[in-house]
Amino acid sequence: MREAVRPANYSELPRELQDEWYEKNIAPQLGDSAEALELPDRGDDPRVGRAKGTTAVQCIPTLFIYRDPATFPRRQFLYGRHYIRQFLSATVAPGGVGKSSLSIVEAVAMAAGRDLLEVRPVKPLRVWYWNGEDPEEEIERRVMAACLHFGVDPSEIEGRLFLDSGRDTELVIATQTKTGALIASPVGDALKKALIEGQFDVLVLDPFVATHRVSENDNMAIDAIAKTLGRITGAANCAVELVHHVRKTGAAEITVEDGRGASALVAAARSVRVLNSMSKDEGDRAGVGAEHRFCFRADTGKANLAPPSTKATWFRLTSVPLGNGSGGRFDDQDYVGVVTPWTWPDTFDGVTTADLLAVQAAIAAGRYRENSQAKDWAGNAVARVLKLDPKDKSAKAKIGALLKEWTRNGMFAVVEGLDDKREKRSFIEVGTPAND
Repeated sequence: MREAVRPANYSELPRELQDEWYEKNIAPQLGDSAEALELPDRGDDPRVGRAKGTTAVQCIPTLFIYRDPATFPRRQFLYGRHYIRQFLSATVAPGGVGKSSLSIVEAVAMAAGRDLLEVRPVKPLRVWYWNGEDPEEEIERRVMAACLHFGVDPSEIEGRLFLDSGRDTELVIATQTKTGALIASPVGDALKKALIEGQFDVLVLDPFVATHRVSENDNMAIDAIAKTLGRITGAANCAVELVHHVRKTGAAEITVEDGRGASALVAAARSVRVLNSMSKDEGDRAGVGAEHRFCFRADTGKANLAPPSTKATWFRLTSVPLGNGSGGRFDDQDYVGVVTPWTWPDTFDGVTTADLLAVQAAIAAGRYRENSQAKDWAGNAVARVLKLDPKDKSAKAKIGALLKEWTRNGMFAVVEGLDDKREKRSFIEVGTPAND
């Protein structure tokens, strides 16, 4: 069979020239059945045609034409690895964690082309943020608070950031009927037209549930909506982010499987991240105490595949005053929560080589156990040298982390021995002496 090499400018050719090339080079290789097919109108998939004189639809497979991989276009990541041109992405989180606040700060960052959350967009982007729950005035408060906190000048986002409320502009892509889900084609067509004409790079739909009127548990219906949005991302050459609620989990850790309703949505998205609030235990270990309620982390994919809490991407909600009161009282103006980057404290902050040498000397002078529950725990020697309180949860976590890291790199070693009662125990001894 003769190999048909598609011209380099094939996608730029007028449709009639594409059809002519196809009929001349591809159709003969498919056999006689291809001769009875008519190529469809321009808006249809060129692989599908109708047999002449019939109403039956026949499909023509697309012949794979090998191209040099080095010439293949790269995926277009717009913001980190989450917002991708021509793909759906999703953020799954319980209510009150900060998912809308995160989406709004990211929208401002993308429009301004700045790394407000330590992620720099590829360039200043045209962003459309649609919120189906809050009034437009409240959405504007959140945007203005973000701009105030990060020092974003209005000129940096002018003409690139668009905000709409579902209370004024509904986007109902599908409705439930007696026979199943009905895709509202006019709404989808209007959305696609607005994205194309506005040359938008990113559309954020917050929350996803406000974009349809179908059963969330209907996989076929949710899949149809997701595929409709997927086709829109391709036609408009933009990224579409869906903000999604989760079902009740009884305060358990959230995973992508906890997204409310059918799994088809998560399956259709190219990138899915999960937001989890900082637990009280994590707050104690991080040294933030009750402030843990304002911290949350973002994990990509399943939480059990995520990095440990000290390595995860963390955020903190900061209360920002708008300055729209007359002054005098704390509540005499609006305060808005703005998502800001937050970093888990470094275990070695404030710890020097001299400190390590002093800890090694203290350990060498006594006999210390590895078990943190033992009275003669090695961490007590660390606490004395570094002037830390081992009864404080954050201090004890720091001590434990230091011992673990120092043991890992050979500064200390775990050895087996007998205690005073002749019972076998694990002890900590000095390994390689520290040096500058």
